[in-house]
Amino acid sequence: MAPFSNPLLLGFDGVEKTLERIGKGSDGYPPYNIERLAPGEAGERGGAIRITLAVAGFRPEDLEITTEENQLTIRGSQSDRADREFLHRGIAARQFQKSFLFADGMRILGAQLKNGLLMVDLAKPQPERVVKKIEIAVED
Repeated sequence: MAPFSNPLLLGFDGVEKTLERIGKGSDGYPPYNIERLAPGEAGERGGAIRITLAVAGFRPEDLEITTEENQLTIRGSQSDRADREFLHRGIAARQFQKSFLFADGMRILGAQLKNGLLMVDLAKPQPERVVKKIEIAVED
């Protein structure tokens, strides 16, 4: 059973389609995790989402993070240095581009490069609690 197919969850089919698109069209490089953070872990009251990419060998200047509308794009580009002579080359200087779709209202909290891992934190929108009384029309 799909997570959003419960009859009590109305209007969430767009969320399910977005999650499907996130997983498609990826060549697997670099490997990445998407995790839900506990409230307060990223400095947010309602919790956050962290995308972690394994980018060993990339320097901060080799990486670019951009957002356009509801899409986060992370690019990595390494250039070969001419002053190096390799006797064996097993670590390729690969370029990559990863794109992630995110929900309306989400915002990027920041990015950190630590121990070869690039971590990008996103805050989930906090829904407003609005109580609205619905009038009942009576027809006899």
